[in-house]
Amino acid sequence: MSVITRFAPSPTGYLHVGGARTALFSWLYAKKTKGQFVLRIEDTDLERSTEESVQAIFDAMQWLGLDHDIGPFYQTKRFDRYQEVIQQLLEQGLAYRCYHTTEELNAMREAQKARGDKPRYDGSCRELEQTSSDKPFVIRFKNPIDGSVVIDDLVKGQIEIKNSELDDLIIARSDGSPTYNFTVVVDDWDMGITHVIRGDDHVNNTPRQINILKALGAEVPKYAHVPMILGPDGKRLSKRHGAVGVMQYREEGYLPKALLNYLVRLGWSHGDQEIFSMDEMIEHFELEGINRAPSAFNTEKLNWLNQHYMKNSDINEVITHLNWHLEKNGIEDANTETLKEIIPLYAERIDRLNVLADAIAYLFQDFEDYDNNASKKHLKVSADKPLMLLQSKFEALSEWSRDAIQNCIEEVMSELEIGMGKIGMPLRVAITGGGQSPNLDVICELLGKEKSIQRLSKALDWIEQRKLRQN
Repeated sequence: MSVITRFAPSPTGYLHVGGARTALFSWLYAKKTKGQFVLRIEDTDLERSTEESVQAIFDAMQWLGLDHDIGPFYQTKRFDRYQEVIQQLLEQGLAYRCYHTTEELNAMREAQKARGDKPRYDGSCRELEQTSSDKPFVIRFKNPIDGSVVIDDLVKGQIEIKNSELDDLIIARSDGSPTYNFTVVVDDWDMGITHVIRGDDHVNNTPRQINILKALGAEVPKYAHVPMILGPDGKRLSKRHGAVGVMQYREEGYLPKALLNYLVRLGWSHGDQEIFSMDEMIEHFELEGINRAPSAFNTEKLNWLNQHYMKNSDINEVITHLNWHLEKNGIEDANTETLKEIIPLYAERIDRLNVLADAIAYLFQDFEDYDNNASKKHLKVSADKPLMLLQSKFEALSEWSRDAIQNCIEEVMSELEIGMGKIGMPLRVAITGGGQSPNLDVICELLGKEKSIQRLSKALDWIEQRKLRQN
């Protein structure tokens, strides 16, 4: 039997990292077993579901590279099918109409609490003769009374729930719309899902869903309930911990490969290996390797992985993702050869693409202001003479190369009998606008002769204004 997994998000907001990890595990298992991966949009919550959220799911899945083999399916387009199955259950005596009002159900639960009983629906409509009535009703599934549901969970091990602990689940609301636990069952049945990999917040839903599947005579899939992701404080990961939406990680400068590598190791392991290519993830992934305990999100480790991928990925792939950030900064024509030169130099000290895009912007666009601290410290009145001499030497160069640029800097040091700090730092601030950069000969070469001389002129003007202010 071919493996078919599914990822079934609800489009009520962004795709969060917990959902992305579930999608990754489902995708990997399908690839590992040469099966198929289904994408299903569970959009029956008409009040909260939005087209914007649907698009956010598609964007995140595309950015991560988690392509689906089948779908996407939309539950809102399958209402006729749900009604057909509900009618089938009614006709077979496996479901029934319940006429209790909300007030009556609340009173029932309060009385149960007062007696010390578990609050639940008491099944009092279960054996009513099902006649037509103008009174509003919901439809409930007739859950078995005796026996147990046994789940051989591929992550948590065997779980057993007595049917006496489960009440009769509502499968259709009073307006006729099907409920989540019912639509999921019909979808998994119709789509031939063999393995349901999802968060362990669904464990309580699973016995109910299994009972409906059995009532329909459907094959019961295997279940793997994945523990939740916790924040550094040990509480469930949420907005207060920072970025939780997948596309926010794109905004914050992460490569999709780095995030996937981090997520696969967040609750799964293969020996002590930390770095996995996509092919290695597929080769080694096993559901049995998923940890039973929750995992804590560690941003420092994610940053370390991201820097690794910035330094070691194919340079053209890094450029593709970096250009997205540069374009956000208004830089739409960054020279590819310049990027190939500069990325390895900055990737040694910078671990996110958005920071890198900001750091190298000076190579592609002029800056208005200098970094305040760097200019105060290094564009002093005493810097004008070294910078003027350097500017004249730059202007005289017939060949603009790293060696020639470095020779000019060394000549200034020798002629003025100054150390590197007296010319190097003023030059760095003049060229980049700030106090941090790779080697100056590399930067000036990449910037070009004309731009380098213009930046020196601007710095000298700034120093002249500083003289005037001091006087």
